[in-house]
Amino acid sequence: MSRRVVITGTGSISSLGSNSNQLWKNLVSGKSGISLLKKINTESLSVKIGGEISDYDSNNFFEEKDSKKLDLFSQYALIAADQAIQQSEIDTNNVGVIIGTGVGGMNTLESEHEKYISRGQRGVSPFYVPKMIPNIAGGQIAIKNDFRGINFSISTACSSATDSIGISFKLIQNGMINTIVCGGSEAGITPLTISGFSNMKALSKNNDNPEKASRPFDKMRDGFILSEGSGIIILEELEYAKKRGARILGEIIGYGSTNDAYHITQPHSESIGASSAINKAFEDAKISPEMVSYINAHGTSTYYNDLLETNAIKKSFANCSKNVSISSTKSMTGHLLGATGAIEAIACIYAINNSLIPPTINLENIDPECDLDYTPNLAKEKNVEIAMSNSFGFGGHNSVLLIKKFS
Repeated sequence: MSRRVVITGTGSISSLGSNSNQLWKNLVSGKSGISLLKKINTESLSVKIGGEISDYDSNNFFEEKDSKKLDLFSQYALIAADQAIQQSEIDTNNVGVIIGTGVGGMNTLESEHEKYISRGQRGVSPFYVPKMIPNIAGGQIAIKNDFRGINFSISTACSSATDSIGISFKLIQNGMINTIVCGGSEAGITPLTISGFSNMKALSKNNDNPEKASRPFDKMRDGFILSEGSGIIILEELEYAKKRGARILGEIIGYGSTNDAYHITQPHSESIGASSAINKAFEDAKISPEMVSYINAHGTSTYYNDLLETNAIKKSFANCSKNVSISSTKSMTGHLLGATGAIEAIACIYAINNSLIPPTINLENIDPECDLDYTPNLAKEKNVEIAMSNSFGFGGHNSVLLIKKFS
């Protein structure tokens, strides 16, 4: 018999707040975290908006000598992990850490490359590599907290955090370890990253109206909004958590993961991979579609993703697809790339515990091809026993989590 895996802590930092309570409060009030970018020079960029943590000051969290050795994505991961660890009150060093990221230390890569171009090898910091590499956020969390269990990073583009949670779930379920700190972190708002996404026509260019720019499932959607931040959750084996008196926030009951094997950026035209990942999550959890009350959609606000995710839900939920409540919290947070799945899993946890569905804001002209219940513009009360979180990434990655109210 496989072991049950429960959630005992969450932490986050994003454009919607410096912790999970602030994130949730702003989500259910329909607040947008999208604004004109201030931390980088956007003069030469066609996209000038994003989900920026605009008031962030590393000195509020780290000694200056320490922050100089940490890329922003590691700083965000440490901040969110501290919150989750404090809430969970885990008390052992046999803890695993699995952190997902899409682009890792891009701020460090760009700044050190500029130094190399202007000054040659002598200009490059000896901290360049250990600041930039994608596994370093998890390494830093382990070093700070003396966590000596399994530790690695996952990079499956926009599915990274969801896969980190899903794989952590499986490792605990199968008896390898009792406790894992997992989630994702991203600090990809840089000139180079924005230029790349913009040139492939993935980003919204609605610079004149930032708060309205992210509009999943809307007929006028024109691309996603690049954002930054981190979401971290603590997973534990149920009996271990109960024995130490942990407060249990929810239970992971299913995980599905597939690949489209179709196109480097575009989802499969018949939604085969996404639908298959949803079905695998159902099979893993041993539940049927009608048992799911809420779906936190990947919902990027791009034409193909929103259309094809809608089709995937219809395929997998069949006659139940019209009854399930859906929302895209990316309408408010923007897209945190490799961190987004953890932020959205946290939204699912709060939805379950508050019997409240966060809205999809800016949904004013529903695309007739996107014809499900996307909870437009206002949160709604609903008992949520089981929530689904979808994440789909470049390279054809499809990852789905099922989260249940603990009982």
